[in-house]
Amino acid sequence: MTNQAAIENINRRRMHGLYLSRRCDGLETLAHELLGLHSWFYRNVPFSAAIRGADIWGWKTALTKTWLYRGTLHGVLPEDLPELLAISAGEQKDGYYSWLTSIYGADMLQDIADEVIRLMEDGVYSRAEFRQIFAERYDPEVIGHIFSPWGGIFVYLAQLGKVAFRDMASRDFDLISAEPSQSFADVLPGLLRRYFTAYGPATWADAAWFFGISKEDAKKLPDCPLDDLSNFEVDRKTYFFSDADTADIPELTLLSGFDPIIASYIPENRLILPQEVKSKVVLKSGICLPTIAVNGQVAGIWNVKKKEPVIEFFSTQPKRIKSAALERVESIIWETSSNQVG
Repeated sequence: MTNQAAIENINRRRMHGLYLSRRCDGLETLAHELLGLHSWFYRNVPFSAAIRGADIWGWKTALTKTWLYRGTLHGVLPEDLPELLAISAGEQKDGYYSWLTSIYGADMLQDIADEVIRLMEDGVYSRAEFRQIFAERYDPEVIGHIFSPWGGIFVYLAQLGKVAFRDMASRDFDLISAEPSQSFADVLPGLLRRYFTAYGPATWADAAWFFGISKEDAKKLPDCPLDDLSNFEVDRKTYFFSDADTADIPELTLLSGFDPIIASYIPENRLILPQEVKSKVVLKSGICLPTIAVNGQVAGIWNVKKKEPVIEFFSTQPKRIKSAALERVESIIWETSSNQVG
C-alpha cells in the first residue's frame, strides 16, 4: 500500500468513526462515543453536532461543560464525567494548578479551594463575585492567578469532579458531584477501546496525546488488552481501529473549530490537514479554526460573522464546491440560530 493510499484509508475510517461520512443519532450519542466534544468556544459544540447530523435541541443543558484532558474544555454527558475524570484523578502534574502550587504552596491553594466551595454552597457562582470577595484578603496578582480567565482554581476543582460550568454557554459555575470512583488503571482499558473505536485508526502516541497521559503512564498503554481491535502498520507505526463498515470520503466536509478529526491526534498524525496550510488553520495562539475539507483534505476555512456565512479556500476550487460549501454554512447558521447559538 502506498503512503497516499494509506492516508486515504486512515482518513476514510476516521471520518466514519467520527460521524463525518454518516449521520449521528443525537447529541448525547455523539458526546458519549467521542468522549466529549471540544468546547473552548462553546458554539463549537452545536456546530460540530449539526455538521454530523445530530439534533441539537436543548444543547446548552444536555451536556456538562468542564475541563478534561490536557486542561481543555469539553462538553460531556454528566453520567460519563466520573469515568473521564479518572484519567487525571485530580492530578495536575504539569498543569496550571501545579504552577500555582509552585508559587503559593499547596496549603494556601487548598484553603482557597475550600473557601470557594463554601461560598458556592452559600450562592456565589460567578468569577467576578469571587474576585471581589477575595480582593479583601489577597493582592491583585494573587487574585489574577487564582481566578484567571483561563480557569485558575476552578480547573483544579473541576478535575476533582466538584465544579462545572452552569451550562454550555454560561460563564458561571455550579457545584456538581462527579468525583471519580475508579482509578486510572481501572478506567484506562475501557477508555482506550472507546478512543480507538471512534478515533481509529490511531496510534498509542495519539491516544496518549488525546488523554494527556504522561510519558511515564504512556509506557503502560501497550499492556492494555485490546484483542478485539484490528491493527495495521504504516511507516513503522501501528494503528489500532475497530473493524467496522466504512463509507467513501465525502467530496465536501465542513469541520468545526477544534474538530475532533484535527484536534485529537499528535501533529504528525493529523493526516487530513496538509502541512502547507497548517499555519492557516492552527494559529500561533493554539486556536483551531473551522475548516472545509475537499476529498478528505483541508482546503479552506469557514466562519459565521454577523450571522452571515464566510468561506475562504486556499486554492482555486470548482464553482460547485464553493456553492455547496456556502450552502452548508448557511444551513448550519439556520439550524444553530434556531437553537439560540450565539
